[in-house]
Amino acid sequence: MRHAIAGYRLGRKTGARIALRRNLIKQFFTHERIQTTKAKAAAIRGDAERLITIARNSANGTDADKVNARRQVASKLGDDRMTKRIFDEIAPRFATRNGGYTRVLKLGPRFGDAAEMVLLELVEE
Repeated sequence: MRHAIAGYRLGRKTGARIALRRNLIKQFFTHERIQTTKAKAAAIRGDAERLITIARNSANGTDADKVNARRQVASKLGDDRMTKRIFDEIAPRFATRNGGYTRVLKLGPRFGDAAEMVLLELVEE
């Protein structure tokens, strides 16, 4: 039984799954929209929204809070350039929005294996 086990395994071992999620989130924040499978989009959507919320809430915190927030985001992404982009470009756009920063649009099945494809994108104000 899988009691109290959160998240999607995506048919991968732990290291590969962490790397996949990290790469998908980086690509999502780089391009602000990605086309992927429904399961992968569901796996990263919550993490992406949490990172934006951390960045957005740190804007009106103390200096220690700002440094801590940047460290939290950098530990999740493993990339300082992407952390800077989230804090300087993406989070200020959602300063007045209380969550719901992403949108999932269904695209239909993929031809090769009929996997359900979706478009995950940042919501525009």
